[in-house]
Amino acid sequence: MSDNYVAATDKNFKSEILDSGQVALVDFWATWCGPCMMLGPVIEELAAEYAGKAVVAKLNVDENPATAAQFGIRSIPSLLIFKNGQVVDQLLGAVPKNQISKKMDLHIA
Repeated sequence: MSDNYVAATDKNFKSEILDSGQVALVDFWATWCGPCMMLGPVIEELAAEYAGKAVVAKLNVDENPATAAQFGIRSIPSLLIFKNGQVVDQLLGAVPKNQISKKMDLHIA
């Protein structure tokens, strides 16, 4: 496990993501989801690469249903990018790392 990403929860989502003042990438996932497990290492790599530039978080939808519902998560993995507390981008499925990086860089720049 990496120490770079934030374990987002229903309780800390506002403080860690919405109020962070940084661009934030949130991976909505679950332990039973195969594509989510494939995406896990990619999220950890991104967390290390974007340390200090952006918040990278994972939110387990089974353990935190309120936040998943709040953002209309219907399929996982779902990646949402937040800026200034708003969703500014979204990626669905196990997308390649370079695709996620491109989206992140757009919003950080």
